Amino acid sequence: MPKAYWIARVDIADPERYQDYIATAAPAFAEFGARFLARGGALVELEGRARARNVVIEFPSLEAARACYDSPAYQAAKAIRLTVAEGEMVLVEGMD
Repeated sequence: MPKAYWIARVDIADPERYQDYIATAAPAFAEFGARFLARGGALVELEGRARARNVVIEFPSLEAARACYDSPAYQAAKAIRLTVAEGEMVLVEGMD
């Protein structure tokens, strides 16, 4: 079964409150086997509009990635994120 990835591109309006999102999301990530491959850090804008924060999270499967997103724990974190940041997020299935 191929792994899957959350890819999130985010601009944060309230960095202090964004820390609450991170803390609230942590239990969901732990429960569903998430592994952070990129979490902020330097970026090079090549094409299109870049966002300030870029995150790539690996999951054991597409099903686990989606279950994490749909979980009550992550939905509580998402409610915080939506008030303090703007961005895009996709789930992408990896290759076997």
